[in-house]
Amino acid sequence: MENTGTDSTGTTRTLGRSGIDVSALGFGCWAIGGEWQSADGQPLGWGRVDDEECVRAVRRALDLGVTFFDTADVYGTGHSERLLGRALGRRRDDVVLATKWGNVFDAETRTLTGSDDSPAYARRALTASLRRLGTDHVDLYQLHLADADVERAAELREECEEFVREGMVRAYAWSTDDPGRAAVFAAGEHCAAVQHRANVLQDAPEMIALCEEAGLASVNRSPLAMGLLTGGHAGGRALEAGDIRSRPPAWLPGFGEGGGADPRWLARVEALRDVLTADGRTLAQGALGWLWARSPRTVPIPGFRSVAQAEENAGALAKGPLTAGQMAEVDRILGR
Repeated sequence: MENTGTDSTGTTRTLGRSGIDVSALGFGCWAIGGEWQSADGQPLGWGRVDDEECVRAVRRALDLGVTFFDTADVYGTGHSERLLGRALGRRRDDVVLATKWGNVFDAETRTLTGSDDSPAYARRALTASLRRLGTDHVDLYQLHLADADVERAAELREECEEFVREGMVRAYAWSTDDPGRAAVFAAGEHCAAVQHRANVLQDAPEMIALCEEAGLASVNRSPLAMGLLTGGHAGGRALEAGDIRSRPPAWLPGFGEGGGADPRWLARVEALRDVLTADGRTLAQGALGWLWARSPRTVPIPGFRSVAQAEENAGALAKGPLTAGQMAEVDRILGR
């Protein structure tokens, strides 16, 4: 029987061809990095965070069965990695750690300063990430430059294979929304996944098809549509100045300049509310259940900043995937 990457209970999945088992739900650690910015002052974080609450949230997630944590060196310009490493402490070997490289930043000013797609920089970045995370290896190392040149990407793929041989990395992936680029990394023996955007409002059929055909995990960023699928943005709630959604870049739909959620997107969320909250689920839990039902390859990685958010997200594991009937109803409501 083909290994689809999911177990009989549905609470764990396998990262592609790697044989690395993870909880079916991962936790994304962008938000816990705190505030950081681009060189022109564009906020790139999710606003201020309470570091101690974030540490408690990571540990609560562990207690609730979450074993997969995804971060990046640039989140909070190193702060997310350091905080995650501290939160995990002696439990490092109980989890699968994923991080990313490719962006260049100034940690003193918490500013993104550029990018570097050279193999030499990949090695320097990996060494720095290992130090911040307090570990001797990364389980999943991911290229964070979504539109990197494909020829250079092939060089980086071979560098990742070298990292695997040296024992610093167990598997690797590309964080990109371009199936053609993802296929370049997929040609590598130890490529295990693609990290890409996917949620009930923004399906990714070509990328999910690639993951199923190539035997890769589909690691889903923005599984809650940057918070729209939590239900917390109704009524035009304003966002603080340090939150990326208050001044959304072109790649971030669903929010308007000035800090509010787009009413058209909120209307789609409301139309889906009844089907997603069936069976005693919260809206967010229903959105995660949609991703699990979408493919046995998916591993959503919602963000979090508090113990309460960690508990709600982890609670989706007990609810499992949506039913075939609920999936059909979602398609009917969204007209697809």
